[in-house]
Amino acid sequence: MRTIKRLDLFLLKTFLPLFIMTFGICLFIFLMQFLWKYVDEMVGKGIEMYILAELFFYAALTFVPQALPLAILFASLMTFGNLGEQLELLAMKASGISLVRIMRPLTFFLIAVAISAFFFQNNVIPVSQVKMYTLLLSVKQKSPELEIPESTFYTEINGKNIYVRKKDRKAKLLRDIMIYDYSEGFNNARVIVADSGRFKTSVDKKYVVLSLYSGESFENLKGGKERARDAKDAVPYRRESFDTMEMLIEFDGNFNMTNESIFQDRYVGKNIASLRQSIDSMTVRMDSVKSVESKALFSQSYRKTLAHVEPVAGTGKSVKKDSLTAKRPVVNFDSLYRVQEPDVKMSLLSYSKRNIDNLLMNYGFKSSTLSFEEKEIRWHHTEMHRKFTLSFACLVFFFIGAPLGAIIRKGGLGAPAVISVFLFIVYYIIDNIGYKMARDGIWLPWQGMWISSAVLLPLGVFLTYKAVNDSVILNAETYMDAIKRFIGKREFRKIEKKDIIMEVPDYDAVTVSLQNLNMRSKRYIAANRRWMHYVDFWKQGGTDSEAGQIAIEIESVVSVLENSDQNLVLNKAMDFPVIKSYHLANFRISPRLGMALAACFPVGGIVYLIAVYRRKLLRQDIKTTVRVCDEMVEIINGKNMKK
Repeated sequence: MRTIKRLDLFLLKTFLPLFIMTFGICLFIFLMQFLWKYVDEMVGKGIEMYILAELFFYAALTFVPQALPLAILFASLMTFGNLGEQLELLAMKASGISLVRIMRPLTFFLIAVAISAFFFQNNVIPVSQVKMYTLLLSVKQKSPELEIPESTFYTEINGKNIYVRKKDRKAKLLRDIMIYDYSEGFNNARVIVADSGRFKTSVDKKYVVLSLYSGESFENLKGGKERARDAKDAVPYRRESFDTMEMLIEFDGNFNMTNESIFQDRYVGKNIASLRQSIDSMTVRMDSVKSVESKALFSQSYRKTLAHVEPVAGTGKSVKKDSLTAKRPVVNFDSLYRVQEPDVKMSLLSYSKRNIDNLLMNYGFKSSTLSFEEKEIRWHHTEMHRKFTLSFACLVFFFIGAPLGAIIRKGGLGAPAVISVFLFIVYYIIDNIGYKMARDGIWLPWQGMWISSAVLLPLGVFLTYKAVNDSVILNAETYMDAIKRFIGKREFRKIEKKDIIMEVPDYDAVTVSLQNLNMRSKRYIAANRRWMHYVDFWKQGGTDSEAGQIAIEIESVVSVLENSDQNLVLNKAMDFPVIKSYHLANFRISPRLGMALAACFPVGGIVYLIAVYRRKLLRQDIKTTVRVCDEMVEIINGKNMKK
């Protein structure tokens, strides 16, 4: 029991530093992404450092639920990858501790982390999001610092474009100034040219005083109704020369905080209780609006003329009676329209068109209002589901990362970082697709928000099952060996000299077996060419029984020579090739089925080409077998090892 407790503490001590480190790295990455996205809104506005620090603090709190799943995936991959690489995981399994038992302390710890993440998402995130978006909106609305560039038009002042050719830093003057003032409209633009000038900001930072020296002012006077009534009349203008001119320009350079109520009433600033309350109130309001609008639409439609109310004699009550069954005069509107005068027809059509346009405009506006209400309800639903999905994603990523690290057995920041980023990108893409589908009403909110977890959860279950059963499905060496065998680099034999030999080989019998193997291999090479006819290949079912028999004889001879005490014999025995499964299937198919597969030419042709390539490798191995058999016989005869 004490050993188990020490194991739990060891795993926690191994996991926690990696988890804290990866969480910091992931949070830093998300903050850098946030900075790159909004850097243009922050630079050049003279914002104090404490405001930026406050903005980044609330942004960091907002990105905690997004960085947490990636950090758990990264840390679990590194933890179990390091344990597997240093053979500590193997030692635990050898002592009888299963992988599920090894993962148990971290599972309990991450369940607590997921629960804490849910409460953090429900109570802290709404406040941090309101603060962050409020600060971000305030930063966007702040006017930039009044820093006039050289040889470029400055357009940040409303109604004015200012051009400065050069700045005199020592004298604090602006040289060759040109100002286009279109605050009263482009038709009444005013142009001011000055030799030099100087900017000063008022104490309250709400105005800028521009002092201009040695310049001229040009102004177009085309503005009043009494002027330029005819297009051919001359347009008057005014030209003024000045030695000194001062302009007072309204320019608010202060940082004004936006009211937080703008975002507190939105879905980003509400917890689950507030979201449910808002969803219920919006649903009731929208249902009532739909009911009222449906009744109004019915009262304005032709449907109302299909029924009329008539009093029932002696009762004082009234009943609805179908107007189609009542005896009422039938009016033919088409005949009435055709007998009208053309101008009357035109007025009737114009009147009808105006009514239709008014109805379309009216109900189009009402439809857009209802669509906005429905969108708000969907956004509230998606935000409510997000508070659960991000916490659940922490557990899903742990059951992906831990078994994956146990399978690949690679620690450090190399392979785990690549795999973590790849899996998180897949999760991020699926999650964004689901979110947009739910937000646009294509999917239900719970379908869109849970699709990423539904896709990755089976992967976690599959990897956990494979890791518990010590599967090599994700072992890179397995696939590298398969690729090497396919391209012709097969595995080599490894034979070591035995310290104790229970049965010495009978070299006479071995010589006979080598000669028989040699003759059989030569017959195979003579009888089987490199190429085989396409139809013959499928008739024989794709298998090669003769090659399989040669492989069996090779293994039989090698198993006898492994007991030799001669190093030369052992070294030469390692030269025998390893012939494994050169046939295309582990069972023989009938000729009829083979011809059916041959008819599927695109697939059958590819299989046939692969078989031709493998047949070439087989012939090379059998030629090697012939050579090794001859050399082995010479060694046995030359060393006089026969009894």
